[in-house]
Amino acid sequence: MKNYLQKMSGGRKSGSTITLADVWWSFLGSVIGIGLCAFISSYYLKALDLTLIIGSFGASAVLIYGAINSPLAQPRNLVGGHLVSSLIGVLCFKFFGNTWLGAALAVSLAISVMLMTGTLHPPGGATALIAVIGSPTIHNLGFMYIIIPVGLGATLLLFVALIVNNLSSTRKYPLYWS
Repeated sequence: MKNYLQKMSGGRKSGSTITLADVWWSFLGSVIGIGLCAFISSYYLKALDLTLIIGSFGASAVLIYGAINSPLAQPRNLVGGHLVSSLIGVLCFKFFGNTWLGAALAVSLAISVMLMTGTLHPPGGATALIAVIGSPTIHNLGFMYIIIPVGLGATLLLFVALIVNNLSSTRKYPLYWS
């Protein structure tokens, strides 16, 4: 039991050093990426009852603008993780509705499939969950949820990450594509 509990102590300190420049570039990328999705949603998609803003994109922004060297922040993981998870979420909603079982299966299956496909992106779990427990607007989208907001939104966030993260001479994004 002592060994089991000792595993939870951590045992080492974080090795990362964050500079003010890192904070600036993370802020700039996030405000442009999320801002672009929100702007398009407000001015071009609102009349169609569509959006490019879902809660999981906030977590994606943390990764692709703030933790750009993480394997979980790379393009394959960002786009692939969201797409796989949105498909699973929509299927779980179709089969189980907005229920505890649909929610649990959506997240669990999304994690499993992301791991099997090499597209693990933690916000993908939220993307799957949103498809099940989201608003009637999300539910009415059906399979369109995979394209708008998920596919287009993730692609716009990636586009901004590619531009902003590489403006700095000390940052390089992505580390790899596949």
